[in-house]
Amino acid sequence: MKLENKGVGLDIGTTKIVAMLGRKNEYGKLKIIGAGKSESLGVHRGVVNNITQTIQSIQSAVQEAEAASGETIREVVVGIAGQHIRSLQHSDYITRPNPEEVIQESDVEELINQVYKLVMLPGEEIIHVLPQEFKVDGQSEIKEPIGMYGARLEANFHVVVGQMSSIRNIARCVKSAGLEFGGITLEPLASSSAVLSKEEKEAGVALIDIGGGTTDLAIFKDGIIRHTSVIPFGGNIITEDIKEGCSIIEKQAELLKTKFGSAWPGENKDNEIVSIPGLRGRDPKEITLKNLSKIIHARVTEIIESVYAEIKNYGHEEQKKKLIAGIVLTGGGSQLKHLKQLVEYITGMDTRIGFPNEHLAGDEHAESTASPMFSTAVGLVMKAVEQMSAYEELTEEEHEAEDLSTNESADQQEVKKRRSIFDRFTEGIREFLDNAE
Repeated sequence: MKLENKGVGLDIGTTKIVAMLGRKNEYGKLKIIGAGKSESLGVHRGVVNNITQTIQSIQSAVQEAEAASGETIREVVVGIAGQHIRSLQHSDYITRPNPEEVIQESDVEELINQVYKLVMLPGEEIIHVLPQEFKVDGQSEIKEPIGMYGARLEANFHVVVGQMSSIRNIARCVKSAGLEFGGITLEPLASSSAVLSKEEKEAGVALIDIGGGTTDLAIFKDGIIRHTSVIPFGGNIITEDIKEGCSIIEKQAELLKTKFGSAWPGENKDNEIVSIPGLRGRDPKEITLKNLSKIIHARVTEIIESVYAEIKNYGHEEQKKKLIAGIVLTGGGSQLKHLKQLVEYITGMDTRIGFPNEHLAGDEHAESTASPMFSTAVGLVMKAVEQMSAYEELTEEEHEAEDLSTNESADQQEVKKRRSIFDRFTEGIREFLDNAE
């Protein structure tokens, strides 16, 4: 695949695996060249529990995307979620040796690298270190410290942590499927890039991404990520409840949920009945839509209340932290009928369904990929394209500076290049895969 501002996102979900290939057009919009979707067979609640099946599902999705686009896919940016992900707030500072010089990018990098050295629980590793606000010599609420004078540089960080074994299993599946590991991004961050506007992030918004196995939450305020969380319940648990409650098989339960399901029991009349064929010549089963929506309502309410508890923990009730833009629902689970009304009823917050079409160019693929279930995949493609653009810019700079560079500056260029394209965590994963061969 040539470097033409193209990128590939790989969303390894509990229900489906999506490979999506896209590139930026001349208007800065994302043009989807091809997408492939396969059933996810080896993943449970966002965590790989069968390596062989996951590899096969990845290969199937990638082959479909290659056939649709006519391109060969080599490198992918992968989304990470799952019940092992947690986040924490951390403050740190550095004392600069020469306060007479202005603060540079290297000072901010030094501070971020210091946070990466934090000691985590056994088996855990830091995935993302996201700076929020900076302080320079006690002066607070600084968004961009570069170019300022000061001796002490301080910052609040949002730190995302995950289980190393789970992440390495995903990386191993990607490598074994014949792909190169181009980067890793937290799925709620990818979804938020695809469906949230700049204004919403500024005003304060909670993104709720309801997937098959997990529900991801990302809270933004003043344009900065404030909180992330992964709740280990999703659409599959609703299907499981329908299966148990109506004594039917999973395939029928899923069909019932998507075709006739509603999160609001009040709208169904008692005489509305759906008939399901019996197994092997048995009599068909008759299920009232009111009972069906009661089962769905009970479980959806539990999921929403878990997410709302997380939003309240962040401090949404306080006037200072009020989320003016309310809630944005996305993911496959957000397509459930009357879910928006139920979320508004439980939380009292304005709610809308988030579609990833804001950044997409209108073309033949845009319609099929503008569904909320593809929000994460679109966000991952955006991240991959961004990485590829940064790589191309660096390559051009290196060609220009080649004749003038000394040994020292070449080393510095290499460090800069590595840090710009892959964050420290991605580099660690790539080294692990190289050593595991």
